[in-house]
Amino acid sequence: MTTTESPTTPPTKPPVTRAEQRSASIGSGLLRAVLTQRVVLLVVLLVAVIGVNMLLSANGYLTADYDFDYMASALIDAVPLVMLALAELIVIISGRGGIDLSIGAIVSLSGMVFGFAYQQWGWPFWAGLLLSAVTGTVLGLINGFLVAKLGFPALIATLATWYAYKSLAVVINDQKPISGKAIQGLFSSVDNKNLWLIGDWIPNIPLGVFTYMLPVVVGVWILLARGTYGRRLYGIGTNDTAATFAGIDVAGTRLRAYALSGLIAGVVAVYMVAEFSSARPDTGTSGSGLALPAITIAVLGGVAISGGIGRVAGVVLAALLVTWLNLGIQLSFPGNEGIQYQLLALGVLLVFAALLNGVATRRYGGST
Repeated sequence: MTTTESPTTPPTKPPVTRAEQRSASIGSGLLRAVLTQRVVLLVVLLVAVIGVNMLLSANGYLTADYDFDYMASALIDAVPLVMLALAELIVIISGRGGIDLSIGAIVSLSGMVFGFAYQQWGWPFWAGLLLSAVTGTVLGLINGFLVAKLGFPALIATLATWYAYKSLAVVINDQKPISGKAIQGLFSSVDNKNLWLIGDWIPNIPLGVFTYMLPVVVGVWILLARGTYGRRLYGIGTNDTAATFAGIDVAGTRLRAYALSGLIAGVVAVYMVAEFSSARPDTGTSGSGLALPAITIAVLGGVAISGGIGRVAGVVLAALLVTWLNLGIQLSFPGNEGIQYQLLALGVLLVFAALLNGVATRRYGGST
């Protein structure tokens, strides 16, 4: 006697509801935004860094309170980083391996020139500021001439001028800093201030944020996002051969990018003289210098090292992320140990950004 077995039917999946479809769509959209929009990613990382550090502070794991007052006071160190990273943004997006390794040495030399003018020659502040800006512009023009007109690789050209500018900054006053009552009085122009009318409602923010950083941020944004020069700069950074056929003066546009970078460095020099109450010949070159952190922040902010891609918002957010991350590490590991961990964190962030770029390129065709 034979028995017949009924055929087994595969289990059927329950139908996907509209709520599940909407949830999956939102999740996919958020993932895409984080991977392809650097500004979104930086905002997420900023919230995570602030939240974790405040949690550690509330539970007594940090050596001091990580609160909004402390975060606001740390912005005094973020001002030169933001400004110099924007200078690197302008140079890097000009393409052909654009980079300015000499920017820290320009800060040192321009700061010494400002010190002579304001402290020793008795010039008015505005005249000293103008002289420092002109000095930085001239030094940037030399870089631009070597790169754009003579065709030197930017890495080699600005490395050579880094040595030259650094040497001039040291010998110009026999290796001595310039200080005095006039320069020491400038510290109040960048120090934390209780702002009139709203000062009691928000933490005290360094005055340099308003007098130095914000004007440069707005100026660079207008230049790149709203001006004809910005469109030309992005054009030569993306494809300078096509830009040449389109009638753009590639060499002149690239040369002006280096001049603008030098101009910003000249203004940063005055800020740092005020912050340190002294014009020091090694202001921008001591330790790892100012160039490497500025380049790191620019790349972390989404600036493509190949040129043609980069936004002001990404650079500003990356500078804030690095500043407040370093603040938390400093409170976790006081002393020299904290500084070493700050460098480690910076390296990890850069690798993380590079990995995300790779993932975004493979999955979505690139990031912005």
